[in-house]
Amino acid sequence: MRVLVTGAAGFVGSHIVDALREAGHDVVALDALLPQAHGAGVPSWGGGHGLVVGDVGDERVLSQLLDGVDAVCHQAAMVGHGIDPADAPGYTRHNDHATAVLLAAMYTAGVSRLVLASSMVVYGEGRYECAVDGIVEPAARQPGDVTAGRFDPPCPRCGAPLIPGRVPEDAPLRPRSTYAATKVAQEHLAGAWARQTGGTVWALRYHNVYGPRMPRDTPYAGVASLFRSALERGAPPRVLEDGRQRRDFVHVRDVARANLLALAAPPPEPLTEVNVCSGEPHTVGELAEALAAAMGGPAPEVVGGARPADVRHVVASPEKALRVLGFRADVSFVDGVTEFATAPLREPAALTRL
Repeated sequence: MRVLVTGAAGFVGSHIVDALREAGHDVVALDALLPQAHGAGVPSWGGGHGLVVGDVGDERVLSQLLDGVDAVCHQAAMVGHGIDPADAPGYTRHNDHATAVLLAAMYTAGVSRLVLASSMVVYGEGRYECAVDGIVEPAARQPGDVTAGRFDPPCPRCGAPLIPGRVPEDAPLRPRSTYAATKVAQEHLAGAWARQTGGTVWALRYHNVYGPRMPRDTPYAGVASLFRSALERGAPPRVLEDGRQRRDFVHVRDVARANLLALAAPPPEPLTEVNVCSGEPHTVGELAEALAAAMGGPAPEVVGGARPADVRHVVASPEKALRVLGFRADVSFVDGVTEFATAPLREPAALTRL
């Protein structure tokens, strides 16, 4: 199979390229090398991929690369919280406009199979249940509650404490950040394309991906990278809120394997959304503690507060991924974090807005 991988030099994309090549597939690797994610030049792990440096939003580049391609694995995106709301044009340009250009080019080239990197951020807060009112949507946390250390959202109907659960794929989409809004738009664009063209889309909703090649020392990086960077400086990892916010940390090799499964299997619906997760929830505090122990560094420091648009709990149900894709994560939390403590990371990136 000949596969175009966008974002091929990136954190997740480079692992997908490696996995595809190891499985004997022909890979066309494309990456714009955005300064938010990359240091100077092509990272060492991208050098052997025959990387084409170009923008997914450039239809001239795509028209050349899509010739003879059987499927597209679309990983290219601006990710993370970013610096502030002034990042919004960059997010929409690189995530949504570029995806629309890609879909149009795929239609013109007759390529009908897409695997899309989506994200758990489309859910906003995860799934909550009230003992009195059942499944409810929690109200947005107020700054005064966060300042006072009241981090868990109450039931919006009766005010009782809520029980966090695992979010399924049919949960309502409630994006809380610019990045999240662009990922929802990507899914909608891809779904519309599939219905109009007869194409198929797997929307893989990654949960908190970590592992080798994560970008470091940038506000676009994930929390695992931020903790490790602090420990390498000899500083304690700074854990926001009370450290008890729950996430699903999934290793990047498992994410790459989920992509290979999706490329090999027809989805049951034109657009099929799947959580890509470990199925093993942990708190952010547990991640910081495990990483500090693995690196022999100082204990984490719980500092309170919260970033704007942060959610309290979001962990995933892995059931649909197993049922329709045959995917189950292999890398355990302990093994993954222990490896991550010494794994190679991407060099510090520039903070230039695009």
